[in-house]
Formats: sequence, structure tokens, C-alpha cells
Amino acid sequence: MDKLLKLLNENARRSAEELGTLLAQSTGEIAAKIDEYVKKGVILGYKTVIDWDKAGSDRVKCIIDLKVTPQKGRGFDDIAEEIARMENVESVLLMSGGYDLSVVVTGKSFQDIALFVARQLSPMDGVLSTTTHFVLKTYKKDGVLFGMKDKDERGYASL
Repeated sequence: MDKLLKLLNENARRSAEELGTLLAQSTGEIAAKIDEYVKKGVILGYKTVIDWDKAGSDRVKCIIDLKVTPQKGRGFDDIAEEIARMENVESVLLMSGGYDLSVVVTGKSFQDIALFVARQLSPMDGVLSTTTHFVLKTYKKDGVLFGMKDKDERGYASL
């Protein structure tokens, strides 16, 4: 993996100066490389990882596994793109195994999610079945640990 991309993935708020120092390159070289990544669609955006529980937000997150019928000549792309455009859908992933698509959805309540599945996903042409898994607790997301204390070299939580 490109070292610049790895550093940006760990912390997108690093300045071009800091990245240049870490990679022994000039600020201009770093800025040009980032611009190139943006133009090529390698970097699609920057996002903050938020612990919504600590922020006091009432949100319910779930993963919905879908079995779908692929479309002739398009495979799963059309239905995946249609689902991806839905407002409360965070991610749509093509999967191997027992399900075709996994959809990450956020709602205000369990009922909100249930209505989304019943009214928007299940009735779609090509959707054969859905299985909904509610997220009860997040331990790690996008490489960031949630609510865990750092451990010292002996494996004990630091104070």
C-alpha cells in the first residue's frame, strides 16, 4: 500500500507539511500527489469517525444481508446502485458466501429500520430475501478503537 495513503487513512487531518516530514518529501510533492489521487478517484472524501453513543445521539445501526437476482448483462450493479442512493444507507457491499449484498443502514429506532426493510428493500424487484442484524456495540470501526483503554507493555489497561 502507498505510504501516503496509509498515513491519510490513519489520520486525514495531517497537514502536507507533517506528511512531507514523515515521508521525506516536500510539501509541494505531497500536495501534488494528493491532488492526483483526488483527480483519479483514489481519494473519494474525508470522514471523521464519531462515537455516536458518547455524542448522545439516538441512532440504530444494522447490517442487512440481501439475496438478490442478478440482472442480465449488469449482474448486481443496478440493484446495488439503487440501494446505495437511499438516504439512510451508509454502505452497500457485494459479498461472497450465502448472501449477495450487505447493506449498512442507520435509523432513529428499531422500528425505523424495520419500516425501511418492509417498505423500501423487500418490495424491490430482484430482492429475494433479507436478514437484518442490529449492531449492539461497536468495538472498532475504520481502524479506530472505541471505548477501550490503551494497554501498557504488560497488557494492563493504563490509567
